[in-house]
Formats: sequence, structure tokens, C-alpha cells
Amino acid sequence: MTWLLVTIVSYFLNAGVYVADKFLLSKKFHSSITYAFYVGVWSILNFVILIFVPYMPSLKWLLIDILAGGVFLLTIIFWYKALHQSEATRVVPIVGVLTPIFTLLLSVIFLNENLSQKHFISFSVLMIGGALISVKQTKVYIFSSVINRARDLLGKVHVRYLPTQCFAAYYVLIKYIYSHEPFLGSFVWSRLGTFIGVLLILLVPSWRESIAEHQQNAEKKTNIYFFLGVRIIAAAAFIMLNWAISLGNVAMVNVLQGAQYLFLIIFVLILSAKFPSIYKEELGRGVILQKIAGVIFVSWGLYILIS
Repeated sequence: MTWLLVTIVSYFLNAGVYVADKFLLSKKFHSSITYAFYVGVWSILNFVILIFVPYMPSLKWLLIDILAGGVFLLTIIFWYKALHQSEATRVVPIVGVLTPIFTLLLSVIFLNENLSQKHFISFSVLMIGGALISVKQTKVYIFSSVINRARDLLGKVHVRYLPTQCFAAYYVLIKYIYSHEPFLGSFVWSRLGTFIGVLLILLVPSWRESIAEHQQNAEKKTNIYFFLGVRIIAAAAFIMLNWAISLGNVAMVNVLQGAQYLFLIIFVLILSAKFPSIYKEELGRGVILQKIAGVIFVSWGLYILIS
């Protein structure tokens, strides 16, 4: 169960990163492209790992690694755009609830991964818990909201849902890579794809101007240190999450984001008192009961998984 512990620690760190990202996107960065650029450009530093763990993939696997890194960059662009336009406690659970469903379907189709009866029950319970934590409406019209979201998924896709398909595609692709290549080596070479994508961003004049403008208007060094600190934590969480994916079932790793919602809500509740304009959380009586029910289901799902 090493993958389970690694996954939970990763999601704890990620919850903190998402809260910090929301702050940076609200106060320091005003473009998801610009923020994704600065996040992605640091991916080249992962090549330091090859000094300690040398690895050179074949041309075939190098191209697949690069593709995975490119998909990841595209994913975080959509993700930061959704995070910038919505409340952190709204968009993170929505993406988190839908991504495991897409991941499960893709892993069954492309990886031939199947959940055991125990894992399927745990998966279902965790999904219910995550959904309860994410839902804010407590009236009957919640059903019309669900219908509208389904229409968004089947028809015109709203920005907040785009990360779900991208995250699922990335997770399944990277799991496929880890099933055939060494973990650290393939992880590092996949970051090359992210870095190449970052360079391609500079080819678009409007995006390049946005990045240059932000650089010119950059504030004092403390902001830079804060950004770098967040990125170091994010890198640690990302490596741990990828390690967990390499060790366990990719769909189960994804559905455990229910634990991440709990950490996220705790962080947001603590910070909402100091930054109410950035971190808003509506907590009526019905919503609190729903979140408590969600906590119970998530706890129950974890118990089934480890029992």
C-alpha cells in the first residue's frame, strides 16, 4: 500500500499548491498562458536527476515521452484558466470528480486495467464522497444543474471541464509509459515535452507580449521567492503523484482526490477570513451537512481500500 500513502501525501501538498495558485492567479498573474509558461519553463531543471540516474530512451519512447509532456502543458493551461475564472473549491472538485471517470474508462480501453470488486466498491464510494463535498446547491434545482453540466460535456465544453479530459489523457498516457520505462528516467524525459511546449508558446506574438509585459511589471523579490517556493512544493507533489501512478492503479490514484478536497476546504476556510475576496466559501447549514456526508463517504472508501 505504498502507493496509497504516497498518493495522500501528494494530494495534501497539491491542495496547498492550488490555494497558492489561486492567490497568484488573482493577484500576481492575470493570464493562464503566462502562468503556465513560468510553471513549465522550470521543468527543464528536472534533467539534473539524470546525473544521478542516467537513462536514454529509444527514439520511439522519447517521442512518446515528449508527447506526454506536451499534453501535460496543455492540461495546466486549461487548468489555470479554469482556476482563474472560478472558485478554487468549485473547480478543483468538479475536475476531481470527473477526471477519475474519464481515467477509468481510458485505462480499461487502452491499458486493460480492471478494478477488483473491492477496488470498484471503494472507487464508487470515494466518487460519491467527492461529489458530495463539491456540491453547493442544496435545493431541488441541483438536478437541473447536473443536466446542464452533462450538456456542457456532450455539447459545447465549458472551460472548467476541459482539464478533466486532458488530465485523464495525461494520466493514462504516463501510466502506459511507466509500465514500459524506468520511472525516474521516463519522468525526466517527459518534462522535455513540457519545455518544448513552453518554447512554442513564445512563437505566438500575443502570448509572448503578455509574458514580456508581466516580466516588466514584476514586483519585489518576495513575490518571486513565494512563487519559487510554491513551485518546489508543486514539483515534489507532482513527482510523488507520478510515482504513485507508476506503483498502483491509475484510476484508484485519481479517485483518491476526495482526500484532497478535504485538505483544500480546510485550507480555504482558514484563509477565507484573511482573504475573503480571493477565497470565498459558501457554508450554509445544508452545505455543511453535505460536506460532512462527503467526509464520511471518503473515510468509508479509504477504509474499504485499506481493510
